[in-house]
Amino acid sequence: MNKDRFYTDDDFLNSPDGRTIRILSEYFGPFQRLRKNNIKDTIVFFGSARLKSRSQAKNALANKSKNITATKFAELKRDLEMSNYYEAARELAFKLTKWSKGLKNQKRRFIVTSGGGPGIMEAANRGAREAKGLTLGLGITLPKEQQLNQYIPKDLGLIFHYFFMRKFWFLYQAKAMVIWPGGYGTMDELMESLTLIQCKKLRKKIPIVLYDSEFWNNVINWNYLVDKGVISKSDLNLFQFCDSVPDAFNFLTENITKTHIQGPNF
Repeated sequence: MNKDRFYTDDDFLNSPDGRTIRILSEYFGPFQRLRKNNIKDTIVFFGSARLKSRSQAKNALANKSKNITATKFAELKRDLEMSNYYEAARELAFKLTKWSKGLKNQKRRFIVTSGGGPGIMEAANRGAREAKGLTLGLGITLPKEQQLNQYIPKDLGLIFHYFFMRKFWFLYQAKAMVIWPGGYGTMDELMESLTLIQCKKLRKKIPIVLYDSEFWNNVINWNYLVDKGVISKSDLNLFQFCDSVPDAFNFLTENITKTHIQGPNF
């Protein structure tokens, strides 16, 4: 490697002194990639990386060991039940992609975007590809390496080192979000999004769907937060519970149309 210039010196670029350049690379690099693909904005799917497709869950259950423990058998049955979310995310991504492809616009609008990994992320990218549309994956480097799923076009798999830059790109391009059942990462993404909207740091109107009211009301006691005065009752209007793909699709397309096609954010 030629080290005559600092910008070709890997030792410098990967050093603490090169951190600002690395951060700027994760800011300007995605701009270039999105511009190249003529992408204006996105619909972001957040959710668990651990969920399996229905076929994967069925195969695992069908091929279980004869000596399987009761605990493992219960886990396999749970995985099959939870696969309903994978299939619903896949279906919703398909429908939203078909809808966005039908819009008359010079730029590609409302591209289904995920964190690029397995589970709900894979389901989102898979559904969009099955609708023959573009789909975006914003991956992250982790100690235990996580590969981008196979449904992301090569040019649209963006790998980040910094979580905060990845979050920036999730929110900067987003015109809507769908939050599926998930763990710490999903809740982190949900709460940061709601905080930025609540504090008006994110001023554009973003319809947010929390998929499956039973799951989310068990995970978070929203009314208790209101009763204790730590959030306002109006803060519950920042999101919408949806319990089926048609309900989520109708809510999203109606609100995206009002706010981002006909409305103030067009």
